[in-house]
Amino acid sequence: MLDLLASGMAVVFAPKMFILIIFAVFLGTIFGALPGVSATMAVTLGIPFTYQMDSVSAIAFLVAIYCASITGGGMTAILFKIPGVPSSAPTTYDGYPMAQRGEAGKALGIQLICSAIGGMFAAVCMLLLSPQLTQAALSFGPSELFAISFMGLSILTSLETDNICRTLISGLLGLLLACIGLDPLLGVPRMTFGTRFLTSGIEMIPVMIGFFAVTEVLKQTSKPSKLTAVGGQMQMKTKMPSLKEMLSVKWTIIRCSILGTVVGILPGAGATIASFLCYSTEQKLSKYPEKFGTGVIDGIAAPETGNNAATGGSMVPLLSLGIPGGNAAAIMMSALVLKGVTMGPLLLVNQPEFLSATFASMFVSNIVMVFAAIIIAKIFVQILKIPYSILGPTIIMMATIGAYATKNTAVDVKLMAISGLIGFVIVTCKFNSSALILGLVLGVICESNLRRAFTIATGDTLFQSAVNIVARPITGVILLICVAVLLSPVVKPLIQKYKKEKVAASK
Repeated sequence: MLDLLASGMAVVFAPKMFILIIFAVFLGTIFGALPGVSATMAVTLGIPFTYQMDSVSAIAFLVAIYCASITGGGMTAILFKIPGVPSSAPTTYDGYPMAQRGEAGKALGIQLICSAIGGMFAAVCMLLLSPQLTQAALSFGPSELFAISFMGLSILTSLETDNICRTLISGLLGLLLACIGLDPLLGVPRMTFGTRFLTSGIEMIPVMIGFFAVTEVLKQTSKPSKLTAVGGQMQMKTKMPSLKEMLSVKWTIIRCSILGTVVGILPGAGATIASFLCYSTEQKLSKYPEKFGTGVIDGIAAPETGNNAATGGSMVPLLSLGIPGGNAAAIMMSALVLKGVTMGPLLLVNQPEFLSATFASMFVSNIVMVFAAIIIAKIFVQILKIPYSILGPTIIMMATIGAYATKNTAVDVKLMAISGLIGFVIVTCKFNSSALILGLVLGVICESNLRRAFTIATGDTLFQSAVNIVARPITGVILLICVAVLLSPVVKPLIQKYKKEKVAASK
């Protein structure tokens, strides 16, 4: 083990490679902060830099970009309510309200520190438990993956406890939008209304940019009296969180580090599910769940720890079995195959330096990332001093560029604009845009895994197949938890009301 660590550190701390790692961290942070540039796209944009590198240095470089891009996405989520990467969407729920209160620096500090801790924890797990964790992940079939993604949807009833009906409608609307495009199993177009532009489905990034960025600009513009106050508040405090505040979320960081790593290991799950699932879990376990969404540090610590922990988890099946844990890992796999590397179970036996270099790069990158992100964040915070009459159109311009960069088509720009207008109407009518986005993001994953599970399950009837799926121990337990979580906001007030009536009757 010590020899493995020494070889990894020797690769990363070679003068030329260390400079490249620092460059990769800055590059990944900037790519992640740009709206529309996902972590997968950031890794893809970094591939040309690896053409002159050997295969071990190449994976170390790409891993540094991957880790930094996930963190960079949280910065714009906090400052502008624009998630730079899809996994940063839950960060907007509490990060942006804190920025509006003038606590942008504190929110960014929590985000950076939690991201680094989550990433380093996952890196250690990857090094120590890679083969064992991979075998555990392989026991998860489509039914278990459906149950895990459905657990992320169970947050719907808790997003707005005083407006559950409209929140559920918003979530169901998101699930409906997720059905647009090709059938995940049959490949047949559905709900495309005869247009080829919807064949590939509703792109998440343009919709998220529209719902978060365009809608927010329209909201701020419709209340000019509020613009000055918000602009003034954002300039007040930019200090980092105190040690006491960080210690207050220590259990949140520990839980989400473990949960994010486990979810990241599951092939196809990735950082987005880890982020939503961690946020949902912490809200359920919190002593003050009603404060989530109003600007509490727990709401930033949970998703940012989880999505960064998932980056390390996604590398476990890639290195151990040659199975990419997510889209970004698949891009890295393609880059290594181009260099003649044979991916599979024998990789770590014949070339253990790949594991050591990946661990060292991930560990060092998460430390360097804190300092790099602080420098970049200070620049972003200064942008908040710009009057909103200038900042608002600038945000719209950035959003337009980000939407167009998704596929280099004007259709995504139109989709962003339509989403922004619909989002404004939804917010005005007091529906929940976050619930809609949650349904859209997890809807595709839920449907595809559920249908695969039904295809695999053997039963004479649909009901019998469903029973066979739920009878699987892990699936059954997770689904029971989901049902309890979904019903708790409805059942809890009824129980409290019953107790009060019982006490009143006894008097």
